[in-house]
Amino acid sequence: MSDPPAAGERDWVLHVDMDQFLASVELQRRPDLVGLPVIVGGNGDPAEPRKVVTCASYEARTFGVHAGMPLRAAARRCPDATFLPSDPEAYDAASDRVMGILRDLGHPVEVWGWDEAYVGARVSDPFALARHIQTVVASQTGLTCSVGISDNKQRAKVATGFGKPAGVHMLTDENWMPVMGDRPVDALWGVGPKTAKKLAAIGITTVADLAGTDSAELTKTFGPTTGLWILLLAKGGGDTTVSAEPWVPRSRSHVITFPQDLTERAAMDEAVTELARRTLDEVIAQQRIVTHVAVTLRTSSFHTRSKIRKLPEPTIDADAVISTATTLLDAFDLQRPVRLLGVRLELAMPSATAARG
Repeated sequence: MSDPPAAGERDWVLHVDMDQFLASVELQRRPDLVGLPVIVGGNGDPAEPRKVVTCASYEARTFGVHAGMPLRAAARRCPDATFLPSDPEAYDAASDRVMGILRDLGHPVEVWGWDEAYVGARVSDPFALARHIQTVVASQTGLTCSVGISDNKQRAKVATGFGKPAGVHMLTDENWMPVMGDRPVDALWGVGPKTAKKLAAIGITTVADLAGTDSAELTKTFGPTTGLWILLLAKGGGDTTVSAEPWVPRSRSHVITFPQDLTERAAMDEAVTELARRTLDEVIAQQRIVTHVAVTLRTSSFHTRSKIRKLPEPTIDADAVISTATTLLDAFDLQRPVRLLGVRLELAMPSATAARG
């Protein structure tokens, strides 16, 4: 049982989000580019076909450049930008430093990727903790972060957006609806374009609209789980638990976008085989076991679908994994040229692996 809170103390969730993280890591190596538009992606060549932006500096974002945009489109929008290649190893190292600093503060830390984490803390002044986090991260890494404060993860994540860059913002029951009520439903973290479109079809377009909707109408449209969840989000609720358990990946994957569309089945088989082999090598290196194999395919018309198959038994046998991956191609319509292929291997969780042993 945890100790009761001291006078004035209560439980808070802080969402720590590194500002323009990949670009910031690159700018530490290229200080001459600070204050200029910088775009990170691919091999750093804006003419490279079918590669996308992984991160853009704030200066580049003012031109409409954003993550996921094709490099060529980014170059048209911001022709004076400096393009730099992605360097995942450098980002891994920088992320490890940041997360280590957060853990050293003595609060539970739940990592959500390279550049963001949740910190759970029982304190009387969460703003003081947020500013302390910003200070120690900046002083020890030279990187800046924004911090959102609330009593649950989803609302803290939304709060961070109001603090960017390098700021702190709090959302609570007191200011939630005044701040969010008139905003579109997709301003909620967890409500995407498809859900927003469905909501609009029944006359719900703002957060306040959604918060005031009868739960029966939402469960009728979305089912009980999703319907009640998005209603909770609209009212400012969410997940209050910050887990300090180490994050264990549930899958590994690799994707390739081809310089030229594939039209021959043999070339597709070769690509899927290589992707499966490369992914399996990483799984074996992590001493994990594969349970499911999934293949993703995108055609020249940008139609994207995924197929998944459970293996007869968990394995790291290359023949079984590769055979399943190539067999999954039969489930796709291969009449159109193929622009992208991906292989994802879902893994047995450590507890399940231990039980089998």
